[in-house]
Amino acid sequence: MNKKTSNFFPSMTGLRAFEAAARHHSFTRAAIELNLTQSAVSHQIRKLEELLGVSLFDRVGNEIQMTESGLEYYNVARTTITEIRFATDRAIRQGQDDVLTIGALSTFAVKCLLPNLKDFTENNPDIDLRLRILPTSPDASRDDCDVLMLYGQEANWPGFIATRVTVEELFPVCSPALLEGPNALRNPADLAEHTIVRTISPLILRDDWPFWLRRAGVAQLSLSKEITCDLLYPSYQLAIEGLGVAMGRSAVVKGDIAAGRLVEPFSIRLPSSLGYHIMHPPHRIATPKVERFVTWVRDVLSAKLSDDGMPAGVPPAEILEDEDEDETEG
Repeated sequence: MNKKTSNFFPSMTGLRAFEAAARHHSFTRAAIELNLTQSAVSHQIRKLEELLGVSLFDRVGNEIQMTESGLEYYNVARTTITEIRFATDRAIRQGQDDVLTIGALSTFAVKCLLPNLKDFTENNPDIDLRLRILPTSPDASRDDCDVLMLYGQEANWPGFIATRVTVEELFPVCSPALLEGPNALRNPADLAEHTIVRTISPLILRDDWPFWLRRAGVAQLSLSKEITCDLLYPSYQLAIEGLGVAMGRSAVVKGDIAAGRLVEPFSIRLPSSLGYHIMHPPHRIATPKVERFVTWVRDVLSAKLSDDGMPAGVPPAEILEDEDEDETEG
């Protein structure tokens, strides 16, 4: 093993200079971002190349291109710098009682949380908020958030305190325009003449349409036209634009229905045992900022999202239990 590479490590200044130059394809732009001179950036990268014993860039006139070795090193360096930034942010945040980091699934964040969040900020002006949009299949054990807002059942998250935010009902939604004209939606059988919007992907294992069609008494209905999305948000946007009929979740589509962007063409709903929850590790509730936010979600947000006044945590008398249900939002 090369003694130099086994006993020495690059400086963080050198790594940051290299990462910025590689990302911008320019020493000048890297220097502006890092508030350094161009010569300082060049010097740091030259020292890094000497340490590694390879060229990281090919310099062609005023432009630079990464070498094969440079590209391989960049992928690792960028990940390392990102992780250090996150770790530093977490360490700083742990000492700040006035910063609350909320992790939420994208559709819930856009459709449910953000439209109502002003109420919390106005009543808690001393708390600064950070919102992190979570991936479709998030890791509940992540420690970069004070609270998480996820979709599923309490049993999905052992070891965490989970409070149900919504009681879920599933039903088709569409643009008001689809209720007019010769092919207007009047009963479930009319769906055969319309485009169905499905939300399904390798991470979203369940398609709710077959279960709702069975509930509506048209289980064998042939649906010839469809659009498939891998996230809920674009599915609802397609419905708003009049491009198809999507399967709505009561809490998520409530705002669009109230605003007239979506309508519920039939009075047939499918209750579900799933719902959105706010969750956190047991030790986090001891902090005032978490306790205040959880209380607001339970007492205020839950009521705003409720479709029938039923308090959160009280499931409807009839729930969908005869099939396995997926726990991802989309």
